[in-house]
Parts: sequence; structure tokens; C-alpha cells
Amino acid sequence: MRVLIYLGHPAQYHFIKNSAKQLLEDGHQVKILMKTKDILENLLQEDGWEYENIQPSYRKNSKLAILTASLKRTMAVLKAARKFKADMLVGTDSSIAQAGWLLHKPVLTTLEDDIDVIGNLAKLTYPFTTHIIAPTPCRVGKWEKKKVPYDGYMKLAYLHPNYFTPDENIIQNYGIEGKYVLIRLAKLVAHHDAGIGGLGTSLVKDIITDVAAKGYKAFISSEVELSPDLEPHRLNIHYRNIHHILAFASLLISDSQSMSVEAAMLGTPSIRFSDFKGRISVLEELEDTYGLTFGIKTDESEKLKEKTDELLEMPDVRATFQERRRRMLSDKIDVTAFLTQYIEKYPI
Repeated sequence: MRVLIYLGHPAQYHFIKNSAKQLLEDGHQVKILMKTKDILENLLQEDGWEYENIQPSYRKNSKLAILTASLKRTMAVLKAARKFKADMLVGTDSSIAQAGWLLHKPVLTTLEDDIDVIGNLAKLTYPFTTHIIAPTPCRVGKWEKKKVPYDGYMKLAYLHPNYFTPDENIIQNYGIEGKYVLIRLAKLVAHHDAGIGGLGTSLVKDIITDVAAKGYKAFISSEVELSPDLEPHRLNIHYRNIHHILAFASLLISDSQSMSVEAAMLGTPSIRFSDFKGRISVLEELEDTYGLTFGIKTDESEKLKEKTDELLEMPDVRATFQERRRRMLSDKIDVTAFLTQYIEKYPI
């Protein structure tokens, strides 16, 4: 089988990478397309993948720029799929679904965002895709018949114990010692991020002061430019090692939904400070069913401080959250094995 994969975000690469490796080992052919997004290209390069970048430059953030970039990607995917003679297309972006529809080839749309969060993307994607591969709680609206649900999360495809083991030596190699809190700042420029607030500079400074008073260092992983007084806290690591840093953190404070899910997969307590609170089914399940993450809206900064203090002062917090993680893992599947088998045995 010839499988064309499109990547538009680092998390999408992590999700598919183990399945892609297995497909190659099983004798299939895989072609990877990508667009420029954060550290995505760096990850592909570090791991030695061959790929084609179909959107080398960042687009502007206007509606016209988003639409124009989407159309250009669709044409680029269409051209690449024809040249590759793809049997199946896999990805999240509308371009992959539209190109597959035009070519009369099966398309697997893989995501875990609810339709009410990604309304515009869904309108451009779901009518054209063949199947929507998504976690069981993920809402897809009227496209339920296209949904292939699974009991797991996209981040489990790479952070499941079958594929990832945190390595404390990596932490030590960076000279990181003692207890630390990881702060993650997302860029928040995706189409569904419009009107969504996050962690501002002043609040980050307050967090650093607060955790330092409790004996914790603070490291910042940031997609955005930092002020000069925050720059010394920036985490300077190889891109592939972020999950080892996250696994041994005492706490993640973030406005990134993706990294909040990743923290939950690793049993690291996390607070997501975001106006997406209450809107993303996967995160709500991780909070309400498993107690692995906590959402706070951006007009409730005092609650953020209170929850930070509560978690950092919680006795046996690591043991407690690792037990919550074990409970979650016992309920969920090996997502990589499921996805690989689904592709290889398609149509099932």
C-alpha cells in the first residue's frame, strides 16, 4: 500500500510516527507532506525522515490568508498524491480530505478536537473525508456515521508505555536538578484560537515568583517571543526531549491544550489556563473521570494561583498522579497498534 501522510502540527507527527515506521517495516510505502509549524520540521529532520514541505512560510492570520493557504495546500497535496500514486491519504487538514475526494481515494482524518471547537475546519473537511478516526468522547456532529471511535487519545500513540519511557539521564544531561515547574506558552494563532486568551507576561512572572518561594525552579517552553527578563527561564533543549522534561516536572502550567493532554498521558499534574476550559471533550474526560488535569478560564487568575499552591503542596503528589495515570491506561488501548492495523486491513 502507498500511504500519503500530511502533517500540520508537531503533535500530529508524534501521533503518526510510530505507525509510519511500522508501515515501512511491513513493506508499505509512505510519503510525508508537511507545512511549516513551530518545531515540526526540526522533529522530522532530527528523526531522519524524508518529507516535502508544501507550505515553507508562515501564513498571515487574516481570514483571506487562511483560505488562500488552504487552497494552495489542497493543490499541493493533489499534485503530490498523483505523483506518488497514493492508495490512501491520512491527516487532519482539510487539504488532505479534499485532495482525496478529488482523486476518489480513501481519506482517514485523524483528530481529537470537537466539531464545535473546529467548526470551520470541520466544514471544509468532514464532507470530503471517508472516515474520521477520533477518540470515543470526541464530538463530530452530524458526521457520526463517518466516525471510527477508539478508546484512547491521540497522544497515547506516542506516550503509551509501549513506545515511550521517561529517561532521567536526559534531565541530568541538561543540568536540571531538583524540583521544577514547566510553563508552556502556545502561539494561539490557529483559526480555532480566535478570541482565546492564555498566559500573559505579567502572570508568568507571578507564577515564577510563586513557585520559587516554594523551592521550585521554573522553565519556560515557548512558541512566542519572551520578554528579556523571562528569557533566562527559557528551556533550551533538543526538540525530541521535551517529553522527558515534561515527565519529570512537578507541574505543568500551560495555555497549550496539546501539552496538557501530553502531561496527562505521563501522569504529570497540569493546569491549563485557557478559555477552551469546558469545551474540549478529551480534556474534560481527563479532568472529570481521571483527575489528571485542571482547566481554569483566563478571567480567573486567582484560581490559577490557588490550584498551583494546592498541587505543589499536595503530599505524595507524584504517586497520586501516577496511580491516576495507571487507571487511565487500564481503560485505554494501544492507539498506534489500532491505527496501524486499521490502515493495513482497510477496508475493514
